Amino acid sequence: MTTLVEKPAASGTRDEPGGPFKAVLALALFESRRLLTRIPVLLAFTVYLGWTVWRSGKAWGDYPALQDADRATQGAPMLVGLAVLLSVNQAALRSRRHGTERHFAVLLLPHWCRTVAHALSAVAAALVTAVCVAGQFGSEALRPGAIGQGSVGELLVGPLTVLLFGLAGLLMAGLVRSPLMAPLLVVLFLFLFMFLSGPDYGSRWLLPAVEEPTSNTLPSDLMGRPAAWHALYLAGLALFPGLLAVLVAGGRKPAVLAGIAGALAMTLVGGVAQSAGDSPELVKARERATVHPEQVQSCVRRDGSTYCAFPEWGPRAGDWAAVVDRVRSLAGGSAHGQDVVVRQRVEARYGLSGDAALEPLKRPHEVTVGTRWGGNRVPEFSAAVAGVLIAGDEEAATSICDGRIVPLMWLAVGWESAPLDALRRVRLDDSITGSAMVLQPTNGLYMTEAQTEVLRALLDLPRDEAATRVKDRWDDLTAPKITTARAAELLDLPAPEGEDKCL
Repeated sequence: MTTLVEKPAASGTRDEPGGPFKAVLALALFESRRLLTRIPVLLAFTVYLGWTVWRSGKAWGDYPALQDADRATQGAPMLVGLAVLLSVNQAALRSRRHGTERHFAVLLLPHWCRTVAHALSAVAAALVTAVCVAGQFGSEALRPGAIGQGSVGELLVGPLTVLLFGLAGLLMAGLVRSPLMAPLLVVLFLFLFMFLSGPDYGSRWLLPAVEEPTSNTLPSDLMGRPAAWHALYLAGLALFPGLLAVLVAGGRKPAVLAGIAGALAMTLVGGVAQSAGDSPELVKARERATVHPEQVQSCVRRDGSTYCAFPEWGPRAGDWAAVVDRVRSLAGGSAHGQDVVVRQRVEARYGLSGDAALEPLKRPHEVTVGTRWGGNRVPEFSAAVAGVLIAGDEEAATSICDGRIVPLMWLAVGWESAPLDALRRVRLDDSITGSAMVLQPTNGLYMTEAQTEVLRALLDLPRDEAATRVKDRWDDLTAPKITTARAAELLDLPAPEGEDKCL
């Protein structure tokens, strides 16, 4: 008698080392490629890169301050983040939208593993953003005139914002299985941005990117921005919705629960620490840099003049000296060889939230220069040097309202290769006709219509001829209370027809 023994059918699947991990990684690579090639994401990155390239070199001229350049990388990634939010949400709802959810029940990967793959696709978008941020900041840092130092915490804001938005869209897909919720979430984020971007110091740090309402540039050690704590806050805030989405999808693993607790702790610690405000040490350092900058500055001498700057701006002394030499070369009398003290000054007591004007100096032959350079800052500094050479000190120079404005502005812009362009840049309304305010590092000057006419006529002459006329009549041209008509007469120029009345 023969006994038949039936063998159990062999399973069609095999357990391979690292199988689930490899499957999740393969799905994450697929979803990442799909996410990065979606039209909204491609369009957002295109706008981001185009905006970055277009603004390159325009915000700071040829002399960027890296403690400002790092913050400039934070705004544009928010657009990428919104596109990633929509795309990740749509990708997570793809199976429900196409009616294929029931087919996933036969796969080895549970729903929470697929959610992990979608979360990793948002990480990929954040990494691409990090590359863009590094390129944007690196292009500024490699420029010959760059000064200062950036902050890693500030540079992390852009990528972390993209990660936060992407994982928020993933969580929304797990909680509300409707494609309409992602656009509503975008609107909610925009509303929160407008609501929290007020003047209150603590509430505005709850936003991903914190803008400063000023163009003031401070030394790196006086910035006072809690960049590292904010990066920790953003990292926890980004991880929380991603891990919560995995939990909602069924990933009730100890590691996931521990991760959620850790993310909440990171968010809480970073949020509290970043809202602490300025330390007493920082307040004292800002006061000292504002009121007694000589205590924290180093000085160098060039051709008899002294140039004092904060440590990061030491290499800028050569640029300032070049402007001083050119201005003095056009002056006559004792001003031609007058030595000056160029003092870098900044109003730091209010941090980056303040933009108060600097008071003119009363010390003889001392000139103020700011922390920004290039572009319009050059003719503004040139005008300040010219005023001190004529009036003796800044306070007296800012009160000039007679014919001395003509030789003053000649010194300020006459050495430029395009003096009319320099005149336009130094005037508040960008005009070269009529009356206007002339900008300086401290208080400005006022040019009447008649003074502008005489200056324009002087600039129309060949430079050597104009310089000779100014030097030959220097003492008379710089005498207090000289009228503009008298200045035109001394320079052998037509009498002005415009109004010659100061404000």
